[in-house]
Amino acid sequence: MTKYREILEWVKQQIENEQFKAGDKLPSIRIIAQQFQCTKNTVAKALLELEHQHIVYAKPKSGYYVVDYYQTSIPNKNQVDFLSAGPDKRIMPYGDFQHCMNQAINHYKEQLFTYSEQQGLYSLRKELTKYLQELQVFTRPERLVITSGSQQALHILSVMPFPNGKKNVLIEQPTYFGMIDTLKLNNVTTLGIDLNDEGIDFRKLENLFKNNDIKFFYIIPRCHNPLGHHYSNEEKKEIVALAKKYDVYIVEDDYLAELDPDLKADPLFAYEPNGRVIYVKSFSKVFLPGLRLATVVLPDRMITTFVRYKFSIDFTSSPLSQGALEIYLKSGMFKYHLENVKKLYSRKLEAVLEACSLYLPDYAKFTKPKSGFYLTIFLPSYMDVNKLIYQLEEINIFVDNASRMYLAGNKQNAIRLSISQVDEDKIKVGIQRLANQIIEMRNKKTYNPLSFRTYH
Repeated sequence: MTKYREILEWVKQQIENEQFKAGDKLPSIRIIAQQFQCTKNTVAKALLELEHQHIVYAKPKSGYYVVDYYQTSIPNKNQVDFLSAGPDKRIMPYGDFQHCMNQAINHYKEQLFTYSEQQGLYSLRKELTKYLQELQVFTRPERLVITSGSQQALHILSVMPFPNGKKNVLIEQPTYFGMIDTLKLNNVTTLGIDLNDEGIDFRKLENLFKNNDIKFFYIIPRCHNPLGHHYSNEEKKEIVALAKKYDVYIVEDDYLAELDPDLKADPLFAYEPNGRVIYVKSFSKVFLPGLRLATVVLPDRMITTFVRYKFSIDFTSSPLSQGALEIYLKSGMFKYHLENVKKLYSRKLEAVLEACSLYLPDYAKFTKPKSGFYLTIFLPSYMDVNKLIYQLEEINIFVDNASRMYLAGNKQNAIRLSISQVDEDKIKVGIQRLANQIIEMRNKKTYNPLSFRTYH
């Protein structure tokens, strides 16, 4: 370890052990240099880095002081987190984006600290329009609205009136739980259509469109959450054709479009770019979730209403974040970051699918996505999933109960796995321990209390 690194770790350790507390002055550069037998320049460089990390701050002609109680989290080496669905923290471009934030402040200055355009910074919308072309979404900046994350966009779309005058919403079963919660909290009548490895039943879809006053169909066409399912281009064309026939809008949540390895795969938007498909694109899963920025491509006739509803919630999304994202996109940093993201998640997904095939018993069926970072394991109805999850937590394996991703009355005995935050070298052992717990539960005849089936 270099002297520079030793000094960094020593200061952090001293603060963690409360040898240095908030407001305390650090030893002088001369004293630290003597302690580590290095040059004063090495010490100064280390302290400058700690200042950049907001751990210490400098007082002119006085020295360096502790900003606040700094505590490093010590990860549990035995923990395998298949629950968390945010991006892998180890490849997040914190430093690069910090530069973009600083440049945004210098470039926009006062504009960033006043109320900006309600649809979002026009310069960012122009840059996003260029970026969306790579995802086969061709549109104009005037049709984009910047929102504070995709969740805000979905909320607004759920409550605002649509030109077709209809009231009900159709969703896939299962689907993103955030959408289910939004619809439930806003008392929106919601119907579901079953989705599995074979896709959806198009006869049922047509019947639902025809007879149920459907305002819009919410769909995740690729890297589905929680199944990992991908629709074919032919299926997407058929969905759009039925939507046009029965005057139904489509809300396309394309949150992980960048991870689709099929370069010929199109979004639904490509088959109805002028007003039937509303395209929602988030950056949370492949970039920085805390940025809270997404974009929505709306039909011209819906923009005014959407912006009005958005204005009632938060006036405008953070201009500072918008300016930084614009610079990040324009500089090419985002493209470089995506290449690393795609390679990492591809390796992780391959590892988890291989481990599931190797260790899971035949009665535990699992989906086999070709990209993304979600998959679902379906368990026999006699198994108590809540008890399984509890027992897994006891051995430091964390998974999600997929039942919350279904409408009430259509619950399934299933768990969702996300590989986004799992260390690559922990995936195999995590699945092996998970499988052993499932097998042990079956051998002990642990029943689902809601199941009326008899164990054989």
